[in-house]
Amino acid sequence: MDYMARALALAAQARGRTSPNPMVGAVLVREGRVVGEGFHARAGGPHAEVVALAQAGPEARGATLYVTLEPCNHHGRTPPCTQALIQAGVAEVHMAMLDPNPRVSGRGRAALEAAGIRTVVGEREAEARRLNEIFVHWVTTGRPFVWAKYAMTLDGKIATVTGHARWISGPEARRYVHELRDRLDAILVGTNTVLQDDPRLTTRLAKEDVAHPLRVILDSRGRIPLSARVFDPRLPGQTLVATTEAMPRTHRQALEAQGVRVWSLPGYRGKVDLVALLARLGQEEITSVLVEGGGTVLGALFAHGQVDKVTAIVAPQIVGGRGAPTPVGDPGVATMDRAWRLTALEVRHLGPDVALIGYPAPAECPDPGSLPRMLGAEEPGNESGYPRGHSTP
Repeated sequence: MDYMARALALAAQARGRTSPNPMVGAVLVREGRVVGEGFHARAGGPHAEVVALAQAGPEARGATLYVTLEPCNHHGRTPPCTQALIQAGVAEVHMAMLDPNPRVSGRGRAALEAAGIRTVVGEREAEARRLNEIFVHWVTTGRPFVWAKYAMTLDGKIATVTGHARWISGPEARRYVHELRDRLDAILVGTNTVLQDDPRLTTRLAKEDVAHPLRVILDSRGRIPLSARVFDPRLPGQTLVATTEAMPRTHRQALEAQGVRVWSLPGYRGKVDLVALLARLGQEEITSVLVEGGGTVLGALFAHGQVDKVTAIVAPQIVGGRGAPTPVGDPGVATMDRAWRLTALEVRHLGPDVALIGYPAPAECPDPGSLPRMLGAEEPGNESGYPRGHSTP
């Protein structure tokens, strides 16, 4: 039996439920038998090692632990796992990777070795890092992992020339979007999306344990009416409006009276600065953000290297139209050698649609003079910086 593979499979069972903590799985083995196993189910709950130790009981003494992440050696929401392992008499610990937090990395391993416990690091490390890519990114940069998602036609359009976009993708693809929402901390859309589509931006899946991401709405001047469905206090989850000082105080107070959180952030020409927004979200332990389309904002995010992962859903439809919006707008690149290219590409069939999933490799930045000064910069005539009709309701 591949014990580290089993530990990784256990960890993955908590996908979308441990933020801002990582997913961790642990397997205790003694004389060729699994005597205990477990995973970290939720932030604030017992760590994987503690669950496995509790299941093993006295049989943990002399056992070997296989764990997907270096055991912690500091007091956080729970006591240090290293002390629990030492007290239980575990003889050896195999960890897939060290803690990516530079302030604690290696300290758990050092504590174990100081107590006479043999350690091994690196087994299935690449898989462990991919499993916790969101946590690794957030804990090392302080910024949320930005996942861009959009659906487009075969000719690269996210709506028709009139802004109509229901539906580009089919039901299987839309379910996939809800599965992403169930896994990520926040979802980001702009003013025109709300005005055009009036979405709820909730997670709708046929299961009991459904997570609803924080709904982050860009509204620099308070144009979205209080009657919009995203502001309905009966909706599950929370809604946050990112705005500027241009929003009337009375509108802000009315939003807050309905239970909506409002952040007034720096801006450029009265528009929300997305760099400042991402920094603030990271400080609030929002580790991931799903950006659901919008050519202008995605263009700026790409230009500044702020997109960490992409899911592009391609539907077998052609709509044409020179003025129909495309997924990624200005400033763009001047030559193909500067294009962003997806690495570690995964191709997934979703009914009649095809999803391309990958990580944008860094490209040369376009001429700095062509870049928006801040990510909140907008094209003329588009108040939120988002083309209409791109979001799943």
